[in-house]
Amino acid sequence: MGRGKVELKRIENKINRQVTFAKRRNGLLKKAYELSLLCDAEVALIIFSNKGKLYEFSSTSSMAKTLERYHKSSYGPIDAHQSPNDAQNNYQEYLKLKARVEALQQSQRHLLGEDLGKLGPKELDQLESVIDTSLKQIRSKQTQHMFEQLSGLQRKEKNLMEINRALRSKLEKTNAAIQGERNMPYRPQPAQPEAFFEPLGCNNSTPQIRYRPLAPNNAAENAKGVLPGWMH
Repeated sequence: MGRGKVELKRIENKINRQVTFAKRRNGLLKKAYELSLLCDAEVALIIFSNKGKLYEFSSTSSMAKTLERYHKSSYGPIDAHQSPNDAQNNYQEYLKLKARVEALQQSQRHLLGEDLGKLGPKELDQLESVIDTSLKQIRSKQTQHMFEQLSGLQRKEKNLMEINRALRSKLEKTNAAIQGERNMPYRPQPAQPEAFFEPLGCNNSTPQIRYRPLAPNNAAENAKGVLPGWMH
């Protein structure tokens, strides 16, 4: 099985970060050398560590020649008619920008708790003040997010309680209706006397006698010749 995907992020442990930097720096320098040797390419590699230490590799005899070639390819040839004052001003601007970048990098390392040995009491107090201000802003923003989440949860709770009350009211009405049907007194229907004769229709001119079938015992007696009482 292949190796899993490694998440690329800053290594928090200082020792592990230094070890990883040394390994990958050497690997990168080796790859640059192999590329220049195998492909006959002009390669220049510049690396600055987080402490400002320079590591470089050039496949030619001079790094300056490779940088000059890079400058010509990227920005065009250097103007031969450029005055020395302009060149000096550009160089001074470059030095200012470089110093600013280094100061920002140093400040970032201080905020991360690195390279604090060179700082005096005043610088440490200023750094502590900056960190306290940042922490206050972070905590304020975090508290705001927590209140927003709490408000959202309270609204959801209110909606669920309203739905619960509506369902409970509906359930109580249904139970009351069912209980009312169960408690309703039973009223039996009065028994109707079974008449032997059924009423005759008045419009019929011919009298008709209608009777219901007799029980099995009476039918047996009739079969033996015993006449019912009404025929005597």
